[in-house]
Amino acid sequence: MTKNFIGLDTDKTAGLTEALNDLLANYQIFYMNVRGYHWNIKGDNFFELHVKFEELYTDLLLKIDEIAERVLTLGHTPAHAYSDYIQASAVPERKDVSNGKEAVGYIAESFATLIAKQRDLLSLAGEAEDEGTVALMSDYISQQEKTVWMYRSYLGQ
Repeated sequence: MTKNFIGLDTDKTAGLTEALNDLLANYQIFYMNVRGYHWNIKGDNFFELHVKFEELYTDLLLKIDEIAERVLTLGHTPAHAYSDYIQASAVPERKDVSNGKEAVGYIAESFATLIAKQRDLLSLAGEAEDEGTVALMSDYISQQEKTVWMYRSYLGQ
């Protein structure tokens, strides 16, 4: 077994890196969707949602950077081309969404996709004894579960 410079099995980190790059693609598409919601929102809840979407895309941008840096920490290269992101992402690209409830519904769906991918990564990272990725995914999941509850409550679900 070959270990990388932080003492993890290189074969296992290769699989982790693939999953992290997939997660990165989903975050990037979700981020751009939320930027679009922020820019294009109209209607009664404009002021509330405009601010909420800005908070969300700011947080997503931070997580995008953390995921890419985790890939680098594992000794690999983060994906960085939008053409790759669009091809890999399970979060669909959304265009011209200006209805608040529609945008919030898409946000809740996107978080469900991310949480599922992060749970898979949590398992892979545990098998690889990669505490750094375990901690990152665990933090994301616990934050996002509450966020999904709040967005779903807004929708009356």
